[in-house]
Amino acid sequence: MTITDDAARIFADARSMYAAAMERLAARDIRDASEKAWCAAKRAADGLIVARTGEEPRTSTATSGGLRRLVATDGTLAPMRLRYQEMQATLHGECFYYGLCDPVEETAIMIRETINYIEDAERLADN
Repeated sequence: MTITDDAARIFADARSMYAAAMERLAARDIRDASEKAWCAAKRAADGLIVARTGEEPRTSTATSGGLRRLVATDGTLAPMRLRYQEMQATLHGECFYYGLCDPVEETAIMIRETINYIEDAERLADN
C-alpha cells in the first residue's frame, strides 16, 4: 500500500502543526504548544486512517472510532490508539482546556515526542 495524495496532505498538515507547537514551546507558551501538538497527533491519526480506509475523519470522535476499527482488523495498531488517547487526554484535555500542564517538563517532553507519533503513523500508513 502506498500513501495516497489525501493522506500525504494530511501528514504534511500534521508536520506543520508540530512545527507550530515547537515554536510555541520555544516561546514558553506550554498551553498553546500543547494544543498544537494535540492537533498534529490528531492529523497524523487521520492520515493513517485515510491511508488504510480512504475516509477522512472530521472530528476527534470520528478519529477515535476510526482507530478503534483499524485495531479490530490489525491488532498491531493498538499502541497507536493508546498513544492517541493519552495525547488527547493530556495535551488537549488537561493542559489546553484546564491549564493542568504541570509538571511542565513532562508536558514538554510529550509535545516534543509528538513527532514520533507522526513518523510512526506515516510508516504504518505505508504498510
